Amino acid sequence: MDLRRILLLLLLAVVVMGGVEGNVVFKVQHKFAGRERTLSALKAHDVRRHGRILSAVDLQLGGNGHPSETGLYFAKIGLGNPSKEYYVQIDTGSDILWVNCVGCSKCPTKSDLGIKLTLYDPKSSSTSELVTCNEDFCTSTYDGELPGCRPELLCQYKVVYGDGSSTAGYFVKDAVQFDRVTGNLQTASTNGSVIFGCGAKQSGGLGSSSEALDGILGFGQANSSLLSQLAAAGTVKKMFAHCLDSINGGGIFAIGQVVSPKVTTTPLVPNQAHYNVVMKEVEVGGDVLDLPTDVFDTGDGKGTIIDSGTTLAYLPEVVYQSVINQIMASQPSLNVHTVEDQFSCFQFTGNVDDGFPSVKFYFEGNLSLTVYPHDYLFEIREDVWCIGWQNSGLQSKDGKEMTLLGDLVLSNNLVLYDLENLVIGWTEYNCSSSIKVKDETSGSVYSVGAHNISSASSLILGRFLTFLLLLTAILHSFI
Repeated sequence: MDLRRILLLLLLAVVVMGGVEGNVVFKVQHKFAGRERTLSALKAHDVRRHGRILSAVDLQLGGNGHPSETGLYFAKIGLGNPSKEYYVQIDTGSDILWVNCVGCSKCPTKSDLGIKLTLYDPKSSSTSELVTCNEDFCTSTYDGELPGCRPELLCQYKVVYGDGSSTAGYFVKDAVQFDRVTGNLQTASTNGSVIFGCGAKQSGGLGSSSEALDGILGFGQANSSLLSQLAAAGTVKKMFAHCLDSINGGGIFAIGQVVSPKVTTTPLVPNQAHYNVVMKEVEVGGDVLDLPTDVFDTGDGKGTIIDSGTTLAYLPEVVYQSVINQIMASQPSLNVHTVEDQFSCFQFTGNVDDGFPSVKFYFEGNLSLTVYPHDYLFEIREDVWCIGWQNSGLQSKDGKEMTLLGDLVLSNNLVLYDLENLVIGWTEYNCSSSIKVKDETSGSVYSVGAHNISSASSLILGRFLTFLLLLTAILHSFI
């Protein structure tokens, strides 16, 4: 096994939920809610994200998907028995749940986010179990028994993120606390089992960031992800959807078959680490841009990534320049200046939707995505606006320019990920309303409403959005 393969395997963690019947809820807070950020903080978050989501379960998420008010979402989960609260980043681009543990080297001890950090201690939980290197979980994760494995040795993990920061430790199994959906807008507390990483050593921003959290909860599409593992056990369908409300705050995140609204879909590019699709062309203000035919190729690290965990939107340099030029042509008298060496900003006193054109992306399969000026422009102070489009050519270290569409353009759309049929789609939608999701076990259709609630803790500021996750069957204990 070559080094590259080993490093890839080290990114994997199996997260398995057992003994849960019905639906589940996590409360989630936005990382930047109620706090002022610099523009560079937005970009720094996205850089970290680019290093590489639960048929009736309810997970509550905070934020509204707009750069001037959001940037990163984090959930409050319960681990252990007795259960303790941990705040973990929601990340659709990675596949491991891990939290900082007692005895950790270089783990953060405080956070400026207004939350109390908690170190997980396996010895303080009556239900914790250490995972050893010879157990099925470990051998399946690493494609066989690790060299030098002995029954008493722990199954270890290491993840290196795009900014060079890393987390390393060992796997444990313990109780995780959820709120399962018991009916329309009704929940009840329940417990399951989860295998997760116990962080023993952090480096880079994970060990020193002033915006520290207790860990990261990955919802990628790899076989080792929570969604994939539950689907492999026959407990859920590999489908989920989110609807981020940038107007009122809050929104919906659901796992399961969405019955209403209907969406048009486009094929997912197979064998990709991310949710990658084929873009065909770009239109600004009704004019189709004249772009190189290969600019949206999907090979060799290219293609268009749909990622709700990224704040902004990144375009290859030739696309970025064409889009910006066409947008600014509508207001030639504006004095555009650069803020923090990366954002194009200007003063504008009118209604941005009246003064600037919409941008429309076209994808394979007759699917399009319209991005309005109020989506791609954000106000950093009164009458001062910045452009959310970013040049991915300036971000790339290896010359591979990607197209990545984050919350900036996905907000106010119901976005559906159907991994059963390998398609993704969306439709413009009022994310403060509700959707209908089918429970595959009973055949019932539940109306799942948006959430925008305040934290019960006086330390947590801002708004909440709800991740609504629909389990299709009783979750049997299989670990």
